[in-house]
Amino acid sequence: MLDPRKLHLLRELAMRGTIAAVAEAVTFTPSAVSQQLSALEREAGVPLLERTGRTVTLTPAGHLLVEHAQAVLEQLERASAALAAARGGPSGPLRIGAFPTAARVLLPSALRLTGAHPGLEPMVAEIDPADVSAALRAGELDVALVHEYDFVPPVTDPSIETEPLFSEPMYLTNRASIAAARDDVWITNKPGTLCHTMAIRACQAAGFEPRVRHHIDDFDTVLALAAADQGVALVPHLAATAPPPGVALTRLPLSRRTLAAFRRGYGEHPAIRAAVAAFRTAIIDLPSAP
Repeated sequence: MLDPRKLHLLRELAMRGTIAAVAEAVTFTPSAVSQQLSALEREAGVPLLERTGRTVTLTPAGHLLVEHAQAVLEQLERASAALAAARGGPSGPLRIGAFPTAARVLLPSALRLTGAHPGLEPMVAEIDPADVSAALRAGELDVALVHEYDFVPPVTDPSIETEPLFSEPMYLTNRASIAAARDDVWITNKPGTLCHTMAIRACQAAGFEPRVRHHIDDFDTVLALAAADQGVALVPHLAATAPPPGVALTRLPLSRRTLAAFRRGYGEHPAIRAAVAAFRTAIIDLPSAP
């Protein structure tokens, strides 16, 4: 019989590309991961990996098994959620990931709402949405708040499912339009983040490459720099409800959408349902537009 733990490693290899990356994600040594995958090949009875020097790729049989592994692991998540529901209400640790503005504006209210479940132990970790899928698959998080932007197609992961929560507008600081900021210095988030990609592509859609001078992830700092005339920036509504003096905001026909993300099959776990319900209720009290 195929071992689900080894199937998990094979799926991670298909997604991460290298045994070293898989080892880092699951806190194994690379040799331990290799040994587990070799054992899975023996259990399967067919070659799953093709090794060329230090490079490892999946064979056609390996790719086929990954597809089935996803279904198996999803069913195990469903079984875990069903057993938790049979035990009663939500309880135990609930590891929540959130991007900074959601952690600051939405989570405090949501965590107060989880107080209706005294057995639940919420634990919050700040994380960029680009890193959430890997953290969920690794079991480092149970649920996370993630966002999607216009101009940035969502990255699909078959092992993760999401529930939409709300949408918010985007604003431009101290200019009437993105095109009007063609010759300005720009403030963006760090490269590799969805926020940075969105800003670059929004400028490209307006016909120019932005001249980025500052890379700042904290939107309060972004607004402070904009107030000091150090550049223009795109900021989401949650970060722009109380702009400092010297910052005028122009609402743009762009949006950021926030979703709850969790492992596929795990969404009916009582703790996940309690968290999503708390998120939805907390949305009602979000600050209004500036």
